[in-house]
Amino acid sequence: MTKSTEPRTTTSKAASRPRYSKPARIAFGVLGIVLATGVAAVMVVTISLALAWRNLPSLDALTDYRPKVPLRVYTADNKLIGEFGEERRSVVRIGDFPTIMKQAVLAAEDDRFYAHRGIDYMGILRAAFANFTAGAARQGGSTITQQVARNFFLSSERTYTRKLYEVLLAFRIEGSLTKDQILEIYMNQIFLGQRSFGFAQAAQAYFGKDVRKLSVAECAMLAGLPKAPSTYNPVVNPKRAQIRQQYVLGRMRQLNYIDEAQYKAALAEKLSVRSSPTEYATHGDYVAEMARQLVQDMYRDETYSRGLNVYTTITTADQDAAYAAVRRGVLEYDRRHGYRGPEGFLDLRSVGDDEAIDSAVERYADADNMLAAVVTEASPRLVRVRRGGDTIDITDAGLRFVASSLNASAQPSKRIRRGAIVRISKSEKGAWEITQLPEVETAFVSMDPNNGAVRALVGGFDFNRNKFNHVTQAWRQPGSGFKPFVYSASLEKGLSPATIINDSPIVFTSAQTGGQHWEPKNYDGKYDGPMTMRQALTKSKNMVSIRIIQAITPKYTQEFVTRFGFDADKHPPYLTMALGAGSVTPWQLAAGYTVFANGGYKIKPYIVTKITDSNGTVLAEAQPEKAGNEALRVIDPRNAFLMDSMMKDVARYGTAARATSLKRPDVAGKTGTTNDSYDAWFAGYTPGLVAVAWMGYDQPRSLGEKETGGGASLPIWLGYMQKALTNVEVVERDPPEGILAVNGDYFYAENIPGGTGVASLGLTESTPEGEKKSEAIKSELF
Repeated sequence: MTKSTEPRTTTSKAASRPRYSKPARIAFGVLGIVLATGVAAVMVVTISLALAWRNLPSLDALTDYRPKVPLRVYTADNKLIGEFGEERRSVVRIGDFPTIMKQAVLAAEDDRFYAHRGIDYMGILRAAFANFTAGAARQGGSTITQQVARNFFLSSERTYTRKLYEVLLAFRIEGSLTKDQILEIYMNQIFLGQRSFGFAQAAQAYFGKDVRKLSVAECAMLAGLPKAPSTYNPVVNPKRAQIRQQYVLGRMRQLNYIDEAQYKAALAEKLSVRSSPTEYATHGDYVAEMARQLVQDMYRDETYSRGLNVYTTITTADQDAAYAAVRRGVLEYDRRHGYRGPEGFLDLRSVGDDEAIDSAVERYADADNMLAAVVTEASPRLVRVRRGGDTIDITDAGLRFVASSLNASAQPSKRIRRGAIVRISKSEKGAWEITQLPEVETAFVSMDPNNGAVRALVGGFDFNRNKFNHVTQAWRQPGSGFKPFVYSASLEKGLSPATIINDSPIVFTSAQTGGQHWEPKNYDGKYDGPMTMRQALTKSKNMVSIRIIQAITPKYTQEFVTRFGFDADKHPPYLTMALGAGSVTPWQLAAGYTVFANGGYKIKPYIVTKITDSNGTVLAEAQPEKAGNEALRVIDPRNAFLMDSMMKDVARYGTAARATSLKRPDVAGKTGTTNDSYDAWFAGYTPGLVAVAWMGYDQPRSLGEKETGGGASLPIWLGYMQKALTNVEVVERDPPEGILAVNGDYFYAENIPGGTGVASLGLTESTPEGEKKSEAIKSELF
C-alpha cells in the first residue's frame, strides 16, 4: 500500500476562526467600542439619576403648601384699602375656581394635564413640530407639573442639569399630590405681572373683579400671562396681550371648552383693563399705613406673608366724603392765591419723537385726578397739551385760573408756552382745565365721641407725594381752637357763661413775663370792652382768654387740660396758653373735643377693630371703652353742657357761623387761627360725630393775611359733615341736674346767690353778696 505524499492538515482553534477582511475587522472593533461605551453610558446615566433622585429637595413646600399672602387692610364695611407684601396673592381652593378659568389655563399651558404623569411626551413632540414648522420657538413642552417644580425649587437657568432635576421633580410631585392639588398650587402661585401672584389676585389687578365673575374673554387674557407676564401684560402691551388672548381662545375652541358662539363673542368683547393694580374702593392710604405699622409692631416677620387681614373702623362713605372735602378745600385755597407757573419745561426740539415726549412727561407722577401733560401750543384762548399719546384742547373756563400766565408779558418762569409741563384735570362739569399741585398741606379726622371709633382720616393732600401723616404726626399750635379747654377750666373754678370780662388791650412788661415785653392783640385788632364769656368765646376774643387764665392761674390751666389727653409739657404754664401757643396733633385735638360732645367722658380713639388670619380666625380684637362709664368721666356733666351751649353759639353767630348752612341746632365747634395765620383749624361736632380739619405748610409760613380757620378749614369740615350727617337725626341735649336756666343763659345752681337767678361772678348781680363777689374778681378780670 502506497503512503500518500500530501501533507496532513491539522486544525487549531486559531485556524478554525473565520477570516474577515481588514475593513470588517475595523468595523467590528468600532461596534465593540460603541457597545462598551453604551453600557458605560447607561450605567453612568443610571447612577446619575439615582444620585439626582436622592438629592431632590423635600416636597414639604408643596405637601404643606403655605403661600405667601400679603397683609390686607379693609374698611369697616369690608372694602379693601391697602395691601402690603412682595407677593400679592389671594388663595382660592381649586373647587372655587370657575371651570372656564381652569379650562383656559389648561388650553394655554397643558391640555393633557389630567392624562400624563408629569411629562407630556405627546406635548413635547407637538411643540417640537410646531416650532420646526414655524422656524422659531413658539411653543414649549413643559407641563404644569414641571412649572410647579421649577417655580418652587429650581432656578430659571437653561441647563441640562436643571432640566433633569425638573423632570425628576415632576415625577416625584405627581407621585405625592393629586392632580387637583397640583393645579391648585399652580393657579395660586404663578406670577402674572402687576405684582400679582395667582389668578385670583390677577383678576383683581387687571379687571377689578372676583375671579368667579370673569368672562370667557377675561379668563383667556389671564391664562395667556404665565408664558411671559411682561410681554403679554395687557396694561403695558395691550396689542401683544390681545394676540396671546386670541391664541388661547382658539385653543379653547379646538378643545371644545367653548362653542362657536362663545368663541366669537369672546373675540368681540372689549375688555376694560385697570391701569393700576392699586385702585382701591376708597382713598384710605394713610389709614392703611397706620394699620400696617400697628401689625408690624405685633407680628414682625410674619406681617407680610401670613395673610393677615386688618379691619379698620372707617367707613367707605365717610372716607369718600372726607377725601373729597379735603381735596376741594385745599384746591379752593390754592386757587385763591394764584397760579405759580408750570412745573417744568421740555425742549421739544431736542426730546425727539412723540414717544420720547410721552416718556419724559411720565417722570411727573400723577396725583389722583391731577394729570401731568406737556403743552404743544399755547395762546390766551387755546392751550393744546399732549398726554399719553392723546391731544387735548383746553379753552374758555379751563384757562381762567392761568390767564395771567398766558400773556406775553408774564415772567418766563410762570409763562405757559410750548414745552411747559402743566397739570390738567376735569372740572365738575366734565371739561378739562389747567390747575396746579398745591404746596399747602392738610389733615382731617372724624370719630365717634361715644366709643372713639375713627370714621374717616386723611393725613395729607396726596399720600404718594407726602406720606407724613399730619393727623397723627404733625404737632402744631391750635390757636383759638384751644380756648374751649381754657374756658372749661374756668367753669371748674366758678366762672360762668355770663361772667363779664373786659375785652381791652393789655401789656406785659419783661419784668412781668420774666422774658420779653408782650403786647397781645385780638385777631381783628378790635376791642369791645366788657362782655360775657359766652360772647367772648363766640367772637374768639384773645384778651378775655388771657384774663381768664390770669384769674384761674396758668398752672391750674395746665393741669386741667391734661384731663382731655393733652401733654403738660406741650403746654407750658404761661399766659400764652390762652392763645393756643402749645402743641397738639389733629388726632389729639379731636379726642379732646369728644369730651364736650359726649357729656364729659374721656374715650380713647382707635382705628383697628380686629385682626384675623387668612382663615378668618380672630387673632386680636379691640375692646373700646364707651362714654357713660363713670370711671371715664373727666369733667362735670354741667361743665360739658355749658361748654356745648357756648360752642353752639360759635357755630350760630360767631366765627363759625357758616356752619348754619347745615341747618342743625345740635352743631357746636370752634375755629382756630394762630399768629400770622400759620395754622388754620376748625374743630366741631354733633352728639354723634366729632371732626377736626387743619391746614398749614409743612415748613410753617403764613397761609395769607386774610386766611383763618373759618375761611380755610371750616369749608372742609362742612363738606364732610354735609355728607356724613345725611339722614342722621338732630339730638338736642337736655340740661343735666344742677343746671338752671336764667335770663336766657345757663348756670350752676349753687352759683346763684340768694335765689336771685343771676350768675355769681357776673357784674349784673343785684344782691349785696353778689356785688362783693363781683368786686373781688374785678381786679383780675378787668
